Amino acid sequence: MSIPIPDTTIVDETPEQGKGVGKLDSLDRRAGAVRRRASSKSASAIAIVLAVLWTIPTFGLLVTSFRPAADIRRTGWWTAFSNPEFTLENYQDALFGSSTNFASYFVNSVVITLPAVIIPITLALLAAYAFAWIDFRGRNLLFVAVFALQIIPIQVTLVPLLSQYVSWGIDGSFWPVWLSHTIFALPLAIFLFHNFMKDIPRELVEAARVDGAGHVRIFFTVLMPLLVPAIAAFGIFQFLWVWNDLLVALTFGSALDVAPLTVRIAELSGSRGANWHLLPAGAFISMVVPVIVFLALQRYFVRGLLAGSVKG
Repeated sequence: MSIPIPDTTIVDETPEQGKGVGKLDSLDRRAGAVRRRASSKSASAIAIVLAVLWTIPTFGLLVTSFRPAADIRRTGWWTAFSNPEFTLENYQDALFGSSTNFASYFVNSVVITLPAVIIPITLALLAAYAFAWIDFRGRNLLFVAVFALQIIPIQVTLVPLLSQYVSWGIDGSFWPVWLSHTIFALPLAIFLFHNFMKDIPRELVEAARVDGAGHVRIFFTVLMPLLVPAIAAFGIFQFLWVWNDLLVALTFGSALDVAPLTVRIAELSGSRGANWHLLPAGAFISMVVPVIVFLALQRYFVRGLLAGSVKG
């Protein structure tokens, strides 16, 4: 008499697991198809053409910045190849000329930009930690309110803020510019840092609490090293925004002692239109620092953009 042997086959995947694996395979196939299309010869050719078309105006501006003032007024930049004549007088006049003196306003831009980057990052990190890891009443409602502040146009706040600064007696100094850039940057900074902190495994924070670490030690020892890419990414965005800003600078920092470089460059084509030939040189003077900052921090910038996109 034979005894039936039960089926002991082990099924590795449950229906839900198999369904999840199927979805992953489908996503991999779609991602591979997009990658192949994006890396094809036609896509590469289109990208090269767009890059060239985007670069030509900048190259023309660079060539124009080294041409004599008379040639700039008479002919286009492309004629420099048939009649090459270059000079550094435009940069000398822009930096140290009596009517421009970009060197002093360049210093003002640095003085404005550094605190306007450091202050909002510092405040946003502390606020994001509180929203992410400290449980208090009304936390979610307050976070939604902070996030909603991003939709308020900057132009709506200019007159009320200026009136408040005048009543405080700080108008005509750097403080209105620093405070304004901080106010405008905080909602986005808090939102981004909060999302990055929530992606950090809770086990790390819980382990630090078991070891007796308080909020200060957890913030500086556990979270800060992991937030470097996010801080660098937002720092670059904020630096470029503040350095190239004209609206806030005209509203709160148009005084001669605190005016940044963008205000003086705008005046070359406005009230000082006689010196419009110095615009190309002034534009490249203002571009030097942002380019250096981006090239120096680009690896952190890319890591900050990609951080949090994949979990597991």
